[in-house]
Amino acid sequence: MDKKVLTSEQITGRLTFSLLAVSLLSSFGSSMLYGYNLAVVNSPSEYIKAFYNDTWLQRYEQPLDESSLTLMYSLTVSVFALGGMIGSLLVGVLVSRFGRKGTVVKSSVLVFLGGGLMGLSRIFASPEMVIVGRFITGIHSGISLSVVPMYLGEISPKNLRGLLGLVPSLFICLGVFSAQILGLPELMGQDASWPLFLSLVVIPTFVQLMFLPWFPESPRYLLIDKSNVHATVDALRRFLGEYDVQDVIEEMQEEQKSLSSIETASVFQLLSDRSLFWQTLSVVVINVGMQLSGIDAIWFYTNSIFENAGIPLAEIPYTTVGTGAIEIIAGLIGCFTVEKLGRRPLIIGGFSFMGFCCAGITLALAFQERINVMRYVSVACVIGIIAGFCIGPAGLPFILTGELFTQSHRPAAYIVGGTLNWLSNFTVGFVFPFLQMMAGAFCYMLFCGVCLFVALYVYFIIPETKNKTFMEISQMFSSTKSLAMPVSNGDDLKLRKMNGYGGYGALESSSMEFC
Repeated sequence: MDKKVLTSEQITGRLTFSLLAVSLLSSFGSSMLYGYNLAVVNSPSEYIKAFYNDTWLQRYEQPLDESSLTLMYSLTVSVFALGGMIGSLLVGVLVSRFGRKGTVVKSSVLVFLGGGLMGLSRIFASPEMVIVGRFITGIHSGISLSVVPMYLGEISPKNLRGLLGLVPSLFICLGVFSAQILGLPELMGQDASWPLFLSLVVIPTFVQLMFLPWFPESPRYLLIDKSNVHATVDALRRFLGEYDVQDVIEEMQEEQKSLSSIETASVFQLLSDRSLFWQTLSVVVINVGMQLSGIDAIWFYTNSIFENAGIPLAEIPYTTVGTGAIEIIAGLIGCFTVEKLGRRPLIIGGFSFMGFCCAGITLALAFQERINVMRYVSVACVIGIIAGFCIGPAGLPFILTGELFTQSHRPAAYIVGGTLNWLSNFTVGFVFPFLQMMAGAFCYMLFCGVCLFVALYVYFIIPETKNKTFMEISQMFSSTKSLAMPVSNGDDLKLRKMNGYGGYGALESSSMEFC
């Protein structure tokens, strides 16, 4: 039988209107809400606490003590992450039943429910409605934070997978920036408007719901999961803007053939599969490290951090907005360099720079009483942490989670990564105020250690996945060369087995051949 080798050029593509539109719509109505909800409770925090205290006084004729109020507000902040963890657990079932795009569309009802509860909370004098509303929007973000990168990763040509995969992280930064702008005292950072401020999440989701259903489902889902060749061809032609999509079909069919005896794997099957040990461990490390890097502490409590740094109260909202602008610039840098530099340099550099800035903010806060200029050093370190995060760690863990696994194990991998991501998010959001009270400035040294550990792990363990098909990446984990060695070309696909653990079985051939 004649065989042909599919080169990288044969299965690359260009950025079409459909690819760009789907990337922007799915990120605008989903990922942006994640960033918005991370920062939206920051500026109106004192008004929300006052609302809780007044409501408690009306109900029980006594105010909340300081520790109870702190606990209640910490729950309001962190329950969003608890909802996200539950949402991430639902990803596998939802994407298998409704598809990638279908899950994004159908889960939007959660945003309208959660936004409505938060918006009406003052009218019904119910702090519980704020907390439940945050919880429900967290469920939506837990679903979309995994499904949107999965969808974009599966519809993108491999030479654009990094660029389009970082679009959600850019919209996360835009969401944070939007919350910071709207939270200014001149806009919605007032006592009268905070319920509306919390409920504005419904607007991006409404726009998404109007237009996203008109675009196709993931071609990989249609072919590998549903065996619908006709719909796959139509979807590919729409996304790639080309009539001849045979090369892409053959690449997906080869993956389908390798999975012919494997149904969609469960989380238990993924965790018990010794051949996927290093891929699974890598997903755990980068997703947990993403949240324990300290970025959520910065986003949730920016105002209090700046207040502790000695920044005048009147200047804090505008300083916070300045950090949001830096986020967007850093996110754009990541988007437009990921396909040139690769995943590894951005994620290693991002985590390393965050670790350096965490150490810097510790020193700045420790010496600010004796050296006035240190308050500005602490602000610079906060900006540095945010910039380092947005350049790489903000979006690349989600891209790598999809790239390290083939179709059968990808949903389970997103469940594992997403659950740990949100659990870590919840832990930081809930514990940080108490950690800050106990350890003071030195609480940031914990984040510094996490950042440096993740950077070292990626450097020594995770290979470069830029411009590789999912099958090629699987082969990289069943190879005989060093995992830390970058892969120079499509034929050099073999990397060393780590302690006997491989990817999908050792392959004798070093090239991708298709019938």
